[in-house]
Amino acid sequence: MSDFRKKCIGYERVIGTFAAIPHPVAIEVTAATGLDFLCIDAEHSQIDRELIENLVRASDAHRVPAMVRVPSHGSEWIASALDAGAAGVLVPRVSTAAQAKAAVMATRYPPVGERGVGPGRASAYGYRIPDYLKAANESLVLAIQIETAEGLANVEEIVAVEGVDVIFIGPGDLSVSIDAMGPAGAEKLNAAITNITTAARKAGKAVGIFRPSADDVGKWAEAGISFYLLASDTMFLGASLAAGAAAARNA
Repeated sequence: MSDFRKKCIGYERVIGTFAAIPHPVAIEVTAATGLDFLCIDAEHSQIDRELIENLVRASDAHRVPAMVRVPSHGSEWIASALDAGAAGVLVPRVSTAAQAKAAVMATRYPPVGERGVGPGRASAYGYRIPDYLKAANESLVLAIQIETAEGLANVEEIVAVEGVDVIFIGPGDLSVSIDAMGPAGAEKLNAAITNITTAARKAGKAVGIFRPSADDVGKWAEAGISFYLLASDTMFLGASLAAGAAAARNA
């Protein structure tokens, strides 16, 4: 698991999914499928700060890195997720360089950032603080999500921020923000995704994206995207059950 950040910043293709079901059993089942990582979604689910630690623990049981998508830029959320033992954080709705810098400050210990030292699970509840401090800045992944028209306009400044590992594109919110929803907006949205990807790779940053399926991963891999979050546990559950029910009815 210690190689996860190296894979991300080395542009290796890594495949994960959003974990939105608020129960460790769902995490264990998902982690056992061969994914490279999970991203616990504390932004768009019922997962709260207390539960995050148990979900990270369940992913650790299968030696699968678990990131956390925090619900805001708030440093307290970032600190809580990392203290719980998360392999990194995905910070949503980053629209300015200042917001990106704040995420770096909250994620990294001094002298790089301003993260506070605490006796959380990540440091064995305080018993291994020196060891954790020594490794944290080099092992934790910071991904920031560009998903607004403002973020698109400021992309050159955002991707230049030191300490950010992955520029993650949220096509859903981005399409709404730039008025590019649906088939009619596909060309405009694809152009925006390409612009973000080009700027990020030029700045030496890895690029990630959400995809509802793997159908066009090859296309975006050719464009320079290497970090993928495919759908979510809830989406895969619903699609699999629907397909199974349809097959049973037609048997």
